[in-house]
This record gives sequence, structure tokens and C-alpha cells, in this order.
Amino acid sequence: MDCLSPSHSAKKIVFMKGAQIGGTEAGLNWLGYIIHYMPGPCLYVNPNIELSKRNSKIRLAPMIEATKVLSKSITPVKSRDSGNTILMKEFKGGVLIMTGANSPVGLRSMPVRYLFLDEIDGFPDECGTEGDPVDLAVQRTATFNNRKIFMISTPTIKNASRIEQAFLEGDQRYYHVPCPHCGHYQILQWQQVVFDKKNLTEACYKCECCGALWHDWEKENILKKGHWIARKPFNTEIASFHLSSLYSPHGWTSWTDIARNFLEVKEDPSRLQVWTNTKLAQTWEDMSGDHIDPTNLMIRRESYGPLLPAGVAVLTCGVDVQDNRLELEIVGWGHGEESWSIDYHILYGDPSTPELWEQLDNVLARRYRHEKNVPDMTISATCVDSGGHYTDQVINYCYARRMYGVWAIKGSGGDGKPIWPASASKSHKTRKPVYVIGVNDAKDILMRRLHIEAPGAGFFHFPKERESEWFEQLTNEIAKKKFVKGRLIREWQPRKEGVRTEGLDCRVYAYAALRGLIRNYRLDLDYSANLLNEASLRVEKTPSVLPVESENKKITPQTVKTVRRVRSKGIE
Repeated sequence: MDCLSPSHSAKKIVFMKGAQIGGTEAGLNWLGYIIHYMPGPCLYVNPNIELSKRNSKIRLAPMIEATKVLSKSITPVKSRDSGNTILMKEFKGGVLIMTGANSPVGLRSMPVRYLFLDEIDGFPDECGTEGDPVDLAVQRTATFNNRKIFMISTPTIKNASRIEQAFLEGDQRYYHVPCPHCGHYQILQWQQVVFDKKNLTEACYKCECCGALWHDWEKENILKKGHWIARKPFNTEIASFHLSSLYSPHGWTSWTDIARNFLEVKEDPSRLQVWTNTKLAQTWEDMSGDHIDPTNLMIRRESYGPLLPAGVAVLTCGVDVQDNRLELEIVGWGHGEESWSIDYHILYGDPSTPELWEQLDNVLARRYRHEKNVPDMTISATCVDSGGHYTDQVINYCYARRMYGVWAIKGSGGDGKPIWPASASKSHKTRKPVYVIGVNDAKDILMRRLHIEAPGAGFFHFPKERESEWFEQLTNEIAKKKFVKGRLIREWQPRKEGVRTEGLDCRVYAYAALRGLIRNYRLDLDYSANLLNEASLRVEKTPSVLPVESENKKITPQTVKTVRRVRSKGIE
């Protein structure tokens, strides 16, 4: 915040941080200072427009309302021709514009003296067709010699993280704190946190010099005595800072909390990445570029028997559309998103005719008996790809069955895009909903989970009858890095030419369907799994339950008596 002062020589301030550190709050305080003392045109950029609106409502507006000098400086919302809107705050001598990195118009709207870029690793790779959003925003400051640019974010993938690149370009400051016993100054690092992995009651920090243990309640005094040391002090225009959540003040996030979270996620690479990024403020070494041997996966095949495996709590389906067929996978999900591939179908026919879609209806209408002798399960959500083939037919099919959790989706590449969007887009031609899913992040998670070798959170189960060609399709894509317009990006590409990738695509869509249930209907998967266990204990143990319905039964309003509702406390 001292570097953000107009009297400091730095023009760009970079903050690579962990969670619960106060980065965004520092930026908001800076904006308040600008409005009060150093007015000028400001631009505040979030990863998307929706997030900008949310931050404006729940963070910026309350700050302005609670600070008398700021509330007097900005026109009241209720006044006529008000300059105070959700995405614009006018004040004497300047204006604050809020926009999203996905809005080309917002990023080239006006020259600005002050630029606040929040969570830049969540920005899309391209802003429409106009290039990198960070470069577009920075160009808005070119006409101001006294400009200030504040960039903050938790990091993501090593060598592809915007905040990491910006941090390395700066003077690279780390916060050194003294040992309360020997006085030795040091950077807080995860390898010095010690705790009992089998019986965690308290995590302490071990001094790298004398070996003394620090308790979390000592942090308050330790942090007060710390100071920043730059590794490249000769860079005077870019001040860059690194701070992990190990520095989070006592009462916010403790070392014990961080250690407990580590024990929960250490076996799941996708969750471990989130922990590494948000707790340690470190980039994740990408493992998705490593080829996975499909033969090793085939060795893990299991015999499920005629019933759903005991761990399955929810069923989803992913459908890939080709010129002469539909390919689909039905996936069961349990605790920690452990997954079971239940079935894989190839339905041949012409997607422009109703006969092929009737075949899909028959599959989606099936009911599945469960090993725990609970009531039969149905598919809770289905994603059908509308991005490449027969787009209108797919969208119309899904729209007619939206009440049954059948959704039209379209895959979008690029890192940092959410697997399931906050809201649906509208098809330009049909004006019906289409969900744009982030396929890169979905593939990252799924590929890392294929490395998990023991059953549990994130583990993949495969049926005994699954053929080798499907495993080839599941593992045929790898993430490759390349430079585009001076920036390193990652792209998923086939490893072998001539090998199809429908197996991976269907799994991505089935996973997106699960994320859709979680986002749209607040599904708590772990709670649903627990609920299933409790229900199985109450069901009388009999040799059989109701007979399975005919596989040819179609989804119609007459055969479905009630619409399935997914709640935060399980599925009805």
C-alpha cells in the first residue's frame, strides 16, 4: 500500500498471494484513497462482468456507505441522472469504471491513470478477438506518466500463470519474520510446519535456525516485527510481493487449519493444486502433459455386477454428437467425486432425424438398481454437446427436456474458465439456453485424477467389460504449451493422430453435468452419499426390489410423475 502512494516511484505493483491475506481489501482501500486525495480516472477489472457487479454490491458499495468522506464524494444512487451505478462511480475530478476481462468494450472505453486488476490468473486468454485482456487494460494507462497499476492474484499453473510472470518481472519481495527465540529472520515456508499426521491437534512452525517451535497465537507479535526483502532490488518501476496464507493473522487462518486442509486433499491432485495455489501462493507443476498409459488403467478394471456399486450417490451423463452417431457415458459419483463408469453407448443414426434422439430418450429413461437396496436411481443430469454438429437439433432437444436436467452445452478452451458457468448463454438462432463450459479446467482435473492409484476421493473405477479402444480415447489428449502473441498458453491436443477422443469428451460432459447440479441446484455430493448410507440401513434387506423398468421406456410427461428436485440436502 505504501508503493501505491503517488510519492512512490513504482508504477506497477504486483501481489502474488494466498487466500485470506487481504489483497482485494488493500485494492479497495487504494480506490478510496484515490477518490478522497488523488482523484483521477480509474479502471477496476475483474475476471468477468458478473464478478464486477457482485464486488461492487457487496464490497465497494458498503465501503463507500460506511466511510463518510467517500459517501459525500460520490453522487447518491437515488439522485436524477446519477453518476453512481453498479459499474460506475463518479466523483469530483474522476470516475471509477468497473468491468470484466471478458468485455472488449469495457477494456478500451477510456484512458485511465489508475488500474486495478483483480485475480488476473482468472482472466480469459483472449478478450473476444482483441487479444490478451491484461495487455488491453494496461494500454489504457499509456498516456499517464504518473500512472499506477495494481495487479493481484493467487497463482495457477507454473509457466502459464500471469501473476507469476508479473512477479518475476518485479523486484520479488518476500516478507521475513524473526524467530521469537533466536531472532533469526526467515521466510515462512510449508516444509517448516510440523504436526502429527495421524492425530492432528495443533500445527506449529519450526525455526529453520534453532529448531524452536512457534505457536499460532505468537503470530501477531512475529508479524509486527517483520520486513520485506527484495531479491532483485535494482528494479524500481515494478514492486512485486509474495505472501502465502502461512502469514494469515491469528484468528483468520491458522497453521492447524492449513495442515488439516492439506491432509484432506493430499491424495487428490486437483484439490491439492487448489491448496498449493491458495494456501502457499505457489504455482502448480502441471502433470497433465505427462502421457497416461491406457494399459495401466485397463489393469484396474473391476466387476460391478448387475447393480450400481455401493459408493454411487448420483448419476450423470455426457453426450457427444457426431455426424452419424451419438456417443455417451453414464457416470456414477460418490464421496469426494470418486467416479464409476457405469455404461458407454454408441447410438448410430442421423442426428437430423427424430429416430436417433428417441434412442437417446430410451437410454436416459432407464432406472438403475442399487447395491444398497435403496429405491432405483435415474440419471440426474445430462449434458449434450451442441458445439460442432447439428447445433439446432441439440438445443431444441435439450430445451424440450430441460425439466429433466438435460442441458445443451458448448465447450470453450482457455485456462481459468469455470467448468460450469454462472448462467446460460442464449443461442443466436434459437434464443434458447446453452451452457458454455470450461473444458480446459475440466480436462486438467480429470487427467490428474487418472494418476490416483488408490480408491477414494477422485479415483476412477472402470467396468470389467470396457474395451481397450475406449481407454485409448480417454488418454489420447495431452496439454501442450506454446507462445501466442508473446504469452505462454496451454492447449489440449491429440497425442496420436487417427485416435478418436470421444471417450474423454463424454467424461468431460458428464463431469460438467455434475458441476451443473452443484451450481444450479446446490447439490452436496458428500451429503447425498451419507444420506444414501443412512437410507440403506433403513431399507429392509430383501433378495430383490421392484423390477427394473423396460429399457425401451421413453421420457414423457405421462411416465414421469414428478420432476426430480436436487436440493442442498440430497436428491429427491
